[in-house]
Amino acid sequence: MNVLIVDDEALARQRLKKMLQDIAGFDCIGEAENGAEALAQIRQLQPDITLLDIRMPDMDGMAVASAIRDDSTLQTVLVFTTAYEDHALQAFDLQASGYLLKPVKKDKLVQALEQASRLVGSRPKVHSRMHLSASSRGKIELIPLEDVRLLQAEHKYVTVYFPGGEAILDESLKMLEEEFPEMFKRVHRNALVAMDYVEALEKNPDGQYQLRIADIDEKPVVSRRMLSDVRQWLKRL
Repeated sequence: MNVLIVDDEALARQRLKKMLQDIAGFDCIGEAENGAEALAQIRQLQPDITLLDIRMPDMDGMAVASAIRDDSTLQTVLVFTTAYEDHALQAFDLQASGYLLKPVKKDKLVQALEQASRLVGSRPKVHSRMHLSASSRGKIELIPLEDVRLLQAEHKYVTVYFPGGEAILDESLKMLEEEFPEMFKRVHRNALVAMDYVEALEKNPDGQYQLRIADIDEKPVVSRRMLSDVRQWLKRL
């Protein structure tokens, strides 16, 4: 199995490389010291497995993992290597195979590599994730897709609405629409709705059509261009 090592610290890369030399069946084919370089190396070298640090300047490991998850042409199995425990949930939401705490021990590395090797060639496609990841007060909140009722864009942010709350996503509406076409329908240039939870199409005091959605108070406006499609879709429910 070919392995790429990504870490902004040269000593950390050297340590992992040395351990790999003693593990049969796994070879280091390259190194990267930042996120942008990591993506370039993954695209060029196509490593089976990537050992990926999280805390790196500019583009960190989570951003790299998000880019890989959202690009089906980047096929590599991720194993995070980090000195911090607080990113584990987000790491697995980003489809990581393993999560190793520094200083990495050889037996743990062997175990993680063997687990990752079983996933090589079968990385889940983009639409297979079951949660959306939202940042809230410095913490990562995992929102089950089945709870999402509305995705609404305003300026450069997308707000996800779900029973009992809302949160900010670091993803575009276009990406979400392409990833989950069977779940969300665009009703306005700035809104996607969860089809299964629409209760009614109604007029607001301004004469605009809007949708009433189960379990949330927000009522997205339906654009005139989308109105005919929405009506046809509601008839089929």
